[in-house]
Amino acid sequence: MLKKIRIITCLLLIITGVSQAQISELARLEYVGLPERAENTGTSFNRFRGAANYPIKLKEDTYFVIGADYSYIDFNVDQDLVGFNSDRLDRFQLLNINLGYTTKINKDWRIAVQIQPGFSTNATVKELSLRDNGLISGGLFFLNDKKKEKIPHQLILGISVSGTGGFPVLPFISYYRKFHPKWSYKVGVPKMNIQYHISTKNRLKFVVRLDGFRTNLQRDVFVEGESGPQKVDFLRQRLVLGGLRYEYKFTKNLEYYMNVSYVIDNSLEFRDRSRNTLLELPEDNIFYLKTGIRFKL
Repeated sequence: MLKKIRIITCLLLIITGVSQAQISELARLEYVGLPERAENTGTSFNRFRGAANYPIKLKEDTYFVIGADYSYIDFNVDQDLVGFNSDRLDRFQLLNINLGYTTKINKDWRIAVQIQPGFSTNATVKELSLRDNGLISGGLFFLNDKKKEKIPHQLILGISVSGTGGFPVLPFISYYRKFHPKWSYKVGVPKMNIQYHISTKNRLKFVVRLDGFRTNLQRDVFVEGESGPQKVDFLRQRLVLGGLRYEYKFTKNLEYYMNVSYVIDNSLEFRDRSRNTLLELPEDNIFYLKTGIRFKL
């Protein structure tokens, strides 16, 4: 039983890595807020997210995972900044179907492959099309897990591609080490932290991470260019964040978390189908909030 739990934990750790969660979770409900610095001076958004994964054992040390990750984003932008009716940007929906496979390649290393077909759009359900709204995410990961050793440590190496994230292609590097009964650290991309284990139920982390989202635009959004109006095909927001994360365990598997972060860098771009930047908005957001509850192994 303990061996099975360890295998599934390793599996979900690397499979959920593409979505930048870096957590061994089966289900999650989450809220993210990026408020404006002052009313009607820039952009802001509220993101509501739900995700679930289910592992299926194929044979010894080999698993297939199926799941889904859905987000609804309430987006706000000052109309004077974009020069058009910003009501067309007020609602976005993101959905990824999670398909993953993992197996051991030797006694120390495990490999995982993930594909996430999905969509990201401001269109209504009736307006959706695979050609205009379909996106593919995925990743390839190698995991060396030594968390049961005298000095616990873990190494993950790979690459992730995200059609709905703020950063389309990223190397995935994560090295974890617990160097003291109450202290551990994780270094890498897209997230690093140093963690203080207050008790068996409470943990506090200082975290630096990358975040953001990308969405297709379907409702005829145009911006003024040198040669006249130009159609915007997608919007991408990228965030670099630094702040504190608090985690509280209700039970061994059920956990509450809250991140309060300072926005180190924020980029919001409107691009055409050829990925040319048509408009880049000045961003002055200061704080970022993320909170939620998750069920993990």
